[in-house]
Amino acid sequence: MFGYSLLQKSDPFPGPAPVPKDKLQKFKRQDKIQKPRRQHYRLKDIITRSEEASEMAQKQAARFDLLLPEDAGFLEGDEDEDTCMISQEDIADAVDITSGAKYFNLKLNQFGPYRVDYSRTGRHLLLGGRRGHVACVDWQSKQLMCEINVMESINDVKWLHTEHMYAVAQKKWLYIYDSNGIELHCIRTFNDVLRMQFLPYHFLLATASATGFLQYLDVSVGKEVAAISTKTGRLDVMCQNPHNAVVHLGHPNGTVTLWSPNQKEALVKMLCHQGGVRSVAVDKTGTYMITSGMDKKMKVFDVRAFKPLRSYFLPAGASCLSLSQRGLLSAATGDIVQVYRDVWSTPVTKPYMAHRVRGLIWGLHFCPFEDVLGVGHGEGFTSMLVPGAGEPNFDGLDANPYRSAKQRQEWEVKALLEKIQPELITLDPTELAQVDRTTFEQRHRDRVEALGFDPLAKERFVPKFKKKGRSSAGGVERRKKQVAHEDQREGGQGLMYIT
Repeated sequence: MFGYSLLQKSDPFPGPAPVPKDKLQKFKRQDKIQKPRRQHYRLKDIITRSEEASEMAQKQAARFDLLLPEDAGFLEGDEDEDTCMISQEDIADAVDITSGAKYFNLKLNQFGPYRVDYSRTGRHLLLGGRRGHVACVDWQSKQLMCEINVMESINDVKWLHTEHMYAVAQKKWLYIYDSNGIELHCIRTFNDVLRMQFLPYHFLLATASATGFLQYLDVSVGKEVAAISTKTGRLDVMCQNPHNAVVHLGHPNGTVTLWSPNQKEALVKMLCHQGGVRSVAVDKTGTYMITSGMDKKMKVFDVRAFKPLRSYFLPAGASCLSLSQRGLLSAATGDIVQVYRDVWSTPVTKPYMAHRVRGLIWGLHFCPFEDVLGVGHGEGFTSMLVPGAGEPNFDGLDANPYRSAKQRQEWEVKALLEKIQPELITLDPTELAQVDRTTFEQRHRDRVEALGFDPLAKERFVPKFKKKGRSSAGGVERRKKQVAHEDQREGGQGLMYIT
């Protein structure tokens, strides 16, 4: 009797637990697709199933968001205490031993100043000195992977798709080395390279040269994809938009141009400063672009509308800019690093943090997934603690800082299979999922005008007269309906294939 009463008792909370709407909005992927006309049943079924899978993934991501172990935090001072006055030594003493060890200085005054680059996982550090010194370091364990001197000047260094290969832009040509310091390739078609950017999902190394050429190298097959003459002179200011892989170049005439390997002309030209552009940075969502110029101004632009949002005056100007995963902006003015917070949402009157290094700053880079800012300067390298800079939760299938050698090999094979072709680099990536009906219709009209008739138009079906009573009125109508039904099926399948 007792068991029977338990079975009869209803659940007070039936079904799955509801998900808050703000959580669902955070993981929303796209708006619903407009379904085709009534006769395309198969296409409507495919779209419906795709939308159901997308909604399920959205709900699951919103539910699992509660299980993320870490949260981002920022530096907060006491009453009437300015956070930019807190020194790095005070922060290192206040945090735990593991975090405090991330603040350190490398005294390398013989071959500086230094360019800096972190790997995508945030675990490995690459240093390139102006006078030829190159070093790879597992900076968290302070283990030196390799150290060489290329015996000529270095303009830039950049990690490739893994921490086992990196590119060095030397005085004359572009070189590829492995993590043991062994030279793998010398690419002589890429000469006088000044700056580099690596596009991880396309396996493309974009280089900007002193001769005004923007070149793309596919590192998976070793081929040059594109060589574009920008006709704007020396190119020493460069960055990429992580959202759509478009390259941004800054020029001495105050303009910033946006480039894709598919076009020989710039996608967009923006006049940003009255003097030359010194540095450019784009946030990870591809929404905001920050530029600094010779006119001592730092400007924030909305890349979607190509309009300025904010303008800040820096007395000494900013020579280097870098954006973190959480939206913190670091700006180098001489030998001082200033970190700003929320530069595009609210007007900023003072920096969030500041730190003075020993020499003139030549390179800035935020470490992914860590509250660390790497500063390369004339006296070596400084690792700064910047609370709230890194993304606390990483995607283990994309960039896992704790992956093993086997996991790295599997990830590399999967990334090569999913490599995006350079032809798909556009300003608006959402255009790739749409059918360009206007261009097709215009092309069809031009073809009709050139030929004098419509090649896609079918002649009206006239049933052939048959003897022995087989051309009765009912038989003729049956044949007409059968042919019309076959044409309708062929047209529907063709449309589904195109879509």
